[in-house]
Amino acid sequence: MKKQVNYGIIGCGMMGQEHLRNIALLEGAEVAVIFEPDAEMAAKSQAIAPKARMAADVADLLSEPDLDCVLIASPNYRHVEQLEQMAAERPVPVLVEKPLFTDPADVARLDQFIATYPAPVWVAMEYRYMPPIAALLEAAKGATGGIKMLTIREHRFPFLEKVGDWNRFNRYTGGTFVEKCCHFFDLMRLVLGAEPVRVMASGGQDANHLIEEYEGERPDILDNGYVIVDFAGGARAMLELCMFAEGSRYQEEVSAVGPEGKVEALVPGPGRFWPDHLGAPPVPQLIESPRDPKGPVVREIPVDPELLEAGDHNGSTFYQHQKFLELVRGERDGPEVSFNDGKMAVLMGMAAQISMKEGRVVEMAELL
Repeated sequence: MKKQVNYGIIGCGMMGQEHLRNIALLEGAEVAVIFEPDAEMAAKSQAIAPKARMAADVADLLSEPDLDCVLIASPNYRHVEQLEQMAAERPVPVLVEKPLFTDPADVARLDQFIATYPAPVWVAMEYRYMPPIAALLEAAKGATGGIKMLTIREHRFPFLEKVGDWNRFNRYTGGTFVEKCCHFFDLMRLVLGAEPVRVMASGGQDANHLIEEYEGERPDILDNGYVIVDFAGGARAMLELCMFAEGSRYQEEVSAVGPEGKVEALVPGPGRFWPDHLGAPPVPQLIESPRDPKGPVVREIPVDPELLEAGDHNGSTFYQHQKFLELVRGERDGPEVSFNDGKMAVLMGMAAQISMKEGRVVEMAELL
């Protein structure tokens, strides 16, 4: 029997509760302590993890004697301060949700943190672990002969309601192309195996949250846009985001193209949003389309129904925790998603936000 791993969870809103459900499915893992200041979210979390102690604050959580690791799933703008508190009080392995940070001014603080933090830091990037995306990653080089163009399309539902409506404002989220899209910028770097050089983007707020008001303030988050990224080595990538397109059959469509062919991954959105009158929800697909001889091959990539029930990310949260547990137990050398991976994904999102606001191409060197 593998060593029992005891988690502490900081922040148990919607995403934190998805983590709780997936940790419950893991052998040899248990949530020992939770800090969640919202009473409603705390009650829901306690129902999922009834053995967990509810902490009064982060310091109380970090004082838990049997704490082996911490998951940070709090609102984006709290991540940096909570990582710094862990460094000062209890530096155990940490899985911190994306985005790693929201303010360019935090880069120096984070660089200082990671230079001295004695335990592993893993940035949560669930999209890497979605079975159809994982299948594309495995097939991409052989199917394309070397990727020259990568396109990621996400046509999805608007931002959901969060505690205190924090996700309605750029100052708390980092902006839509940081908050939502750092996943996709992470995938670009991973798939292409190269670093971004320049970013050009166009976007806006055209359909969502236009008549909402919170304490006299209108939301300023964007709901659609295009981002083009040039990478070192000559490959290029594009992101197309639309957050008023929940009528789509597939939520994400990823295509990689090279001189020998194309490979695509089609990923459905959360099953709980699929209408009953449409029958069974779509199954993820991987499509390989060679140039010669022509003949697309379609392969379904089904996901375990139990994992689909546990969250909104096609089983990826479970697979991510499996690998993180290997790290906590000393069975792997380092995090699969590094601090630098999380940092670069945010900086790419920030470059996109700047490009949209200022109407210019942003060189990544400006932010590095």
